[in-house]
Amino acid sequence: MPQGSSQPHRVVLVVDENSNPFEMSCAIEIFGLRRPELGRELYDFRLCAAGPRTRMRDGFFTLTGVAGLGAAEEADTLIVPNRPDTGTPRSPRVLDAVRRAHARGARLIGFCSGAFTLAEAGLLDGRRAACHWMWAGAFRARFPRVRLEPDVLFVDDGDILTASGSASALDLGLHVVRRDHGAEVANAVSRRLVFAGHRDGGQRQFVERPVPEVRDESLGPLLAWAQERLGEPLTVTDLAARARVSPATLHRRFRAQLGTTPLAWLTGERVALACRLIERGEERLEVVAARSGLGTAANLRTRLREATGLSPSAYRRRFGPVPGEALKA
Repeated sequence: MPQGSSQPHRVVLVVDENSNPFEMSCAIEIFGLRRPELGRELYDFRLCAAGPRTRMRDGFFTLTGVAGLGAAEEADTLIVPNRPDTGTPRSPRVLDAVRRAHARGARLIGFCSGAFTLAEAGLLDGRRAACHWMWAGAFRARFPRVRLEPDVLFVDDGDILTASGSASALDLGLHVVRRDHGAEVANAVSRRLVFAGHRDGGQRQFVERPVPEVRDESLGPLLAWAQERLGEPLTVTDLAARARVSPATLHRRFRAQLGTTPLAWLTGERVALACRLIERGEERLEVVAARSGLGTAANLRTRLREATGLSPSAYRRRFGPVPGEALKA
């Protein structure tokens, strides 16, 4: 959704029996809160349910006072229900609402076990999807035609997006904000959440290794140091030297703590900086490439298209400064 749209994009979350409260809260935090620091509303957010009373997971509480399923008919983006009892069929009314939303072109999002809802609705056949690693075997057995990617944080398959687990709902939510409003706005939302601004969807859900007796040092100080020097010719060797470890050790720590490689992280940070520079109005590609550490305009074009699917000019048209509209720090 381009910046400057006259009407906020409407996001509707469907809550079903035994839904998880955490993912509901993630959706509210990302899409439902007012953002006075941005000077504009990003989304129009609503909750809806099939009945007037919805018992949440394990009976922790009962949700009342939300809209009926008719609200799903007005959604630009529909977040489908997720719940731990993945073997229990979803409500036919809920599945019908999800199918109708998809048929009229709404974007669909499934957090954690929400992939089961989308697959049960018949919308994931032949498509890529993510779900929690704990349910990967059961998911494959029930939905063999879905191209499950069980070891990633989230999957963006265009008009259907799925997140693997509870915390990755935040990752996917921020990814959606970034896709809709650009890196600058997504970073502002992540700062308010006090959450990592960008974890790529392809990062691993978890690392299969024993917990070490002596915990590795946090990468936080190194990451902060590198983020202040992205325009410099930093290499993985430079990062390892700063951390006073070998490149191999640094690689293991990145895999263990971030689920990615040092080079992939560095490239991702540089692309994110390039996006922010374009959004702030810098039109000279060679300047953006130099200040972000991507080196050349050709490399900038390649990396930006890989990350966003857009050329620099298309990204500028979509997320560049809007006359009369300024992003507040």
